[in-house]
Amino acid sequence: MTPWLVSAAVLGAIGVTLGAFGAHGLRARLTPEQLGSWQTAVEYHLLHSIALLALALYASSADRSIGFTAGLWTAGIVLFSGSIYGLLLGGPRWLGPVTPLGGLCLILGWLSLLLLLRR
Repeated sequence: MTPWLVSAAVLGAIGVTLGAFGAHGLRARLTPEQLGSWQTAVEYHLLHSIALLALALYASSADRSIGFTAGLWTAGIVLFSGSIYGLLLGGPRWLGPVTPLGGLCLILGWLSLLLLLRR
């Protein structure tokens, strides 16, 4: 089992857990708009966890190194979704500017995939 497969599995499990927590545990605490932001964070989190899983499976069958793309997606999940989770749970305001940095990591991860597949 490769580290990226493990990362995909762990990130996927965390994403499902946070999705359920938002749907059931935060409904009374957050406004509908805030719940929408939570849902967006969960969607990006899970989407990129699945993309990481697919990439890791590709790497194992093609014997390719995926560290750069996988690292960008992992950082993107942590920074983008993590900052939204943190802000909505009452974290410090400095998390706000972290969100677009996480989004940039996700975008760069997709663009780096072009380079990975081109080689």
